[in-house]
Amino acid sequence: MAKTIILERQGGPEVLEFANVDVGEPGAGMLRLRHTAIGINFIEVYQRNGLYPMELPSGLGQEASGIVEAVGPGVTGFKAGDRVAYGNGPPGAYSEERLIPADKVVPIPDEIDDRSAACLMLKGMTAQYLLHRTYAVGPGDTVLIHAAAGGVGTLLTQWAKHLGATVIGTAGSDEKVAYALAHGCDHVIPYRRENFVVQVQELTGGEGVNVVYDGVGKATFEGSLDCLRRLGMMVSFGNASGAVESLKPLDLARRGSLFFTRPSLPHYIATPEELRATADSLFAAVLAGAVKVEIGQTYPLAEVAQAHRDLESRQTRGATVLMP
Repeated sequence: MAKTIILERQGGPEVLEFANVDVGEPGAGMLRLRHTAIGINFIEVYQRNGLYPMELPSGLGQEASGIVEAVGPGVTGFKAGDRVAYGNGPPGAYSEERLIPADKVVPIPDEIDDRSAACLMLKGMTAQYLLHRTYAVGPGDTVLIHAAAGGVGTLLTQWAKHLGATVIGTAGSDEKVAYALAHGCDHVIPYRRENFVVQVQELTGGEGVNVVYDGVGKATFEGSLDCLRRLGMMVSFGNASGAVESLKPLDLARRGSLFFTRPSLPHYIATPEELRATADSLFAAVLAGAVKVEIGQTYPLAEVAQAHRDLESRQTRGATVLMP
C-alpha cells in the first residue's frame, strides 16, 4: 500500500488528507513510479480551493521525479530502475507511488539530482515556453517579471538574463527584493511600497517594456498593461491573487496595439516530441549553468497542508519540494 492524497472535496488546506491505496501493476503504455521528490505549484492551490474545478475524487500534484518500478505492455524506451521526471500530470504527484502514462515522463540527466528535477519540470518547462515560444526574448529586450523571487519567477529571471534581456522584477518584501537581485534581476520593485507602473516607466525612460510575464493575475493585471511599450506583449500565465475579471479588446488598442495571451503548458507539450524537446532545452540550460535550481523550502509529504498554507500566504521563495 502507498500513501497518497485523494481530494474528496475542494476547500482549504485541511481537505488534504492521506489515503492508503494499492497502486497495482501498470497497464498498456503505463509506468509504475516510486517518487523520490515532488514539486508543489500554485496551480494545485487553485485546484484544491475550487478556482479550477476538478472532477472529484481526484489526486493532486503535477510534477515529480522518481524511479521506474515496473513497465507496462507496449512501453519502449524505459526500464525498471530508470530515473525519470514529469511535469504535466495527470494529477497524482502527491503520493509515494503512482501509475502514469509513459509518454508523460522524460529521463533525468545523471548530472541533475532528484529534488532539482522534481521542481524543474512544471516550472522550468513553463519558463522555457514563455521565453522561447510565447515571446522569444533576446538581446535588447526589456522584460517585467512579477513575483520574481518565486519558483517560476526565479527561473524566468535567470534565463531571460542569460538570453540578453534587461530584467525588471517585482517582489513583496525586502528579503525577496534582495533574493531577486541576487538571481539576475537588474532592478526589483517592492510593489507593496512603490507603484510598479511609475517605477517601470522611469526605468525605461517612458518607453515601457517589451513583454510582461504576469503570474499574479487580478492584482497586477491593469498595471501590467500600463507597463508595456507600443506593440508590447502581455503574457498572463497565472492567478495567484485571483482571476482576471475582464479584458476589453479596445483597451489593447488604446494602449498601443498591445498583444495579449493566456498560455498554458499542456498546449506547448501536447505531443511526446514537443515534451522531449522542451525538457531537453531546459536540461541543457541547467547543465550550461544558465539556469540554477533554487529550492527555498522542503517539507515531508505528510506536511503538505502546511506547505499549501505557506505558499498561499507568500511565505515561500524559490521552489518548494515535498519529500515522500
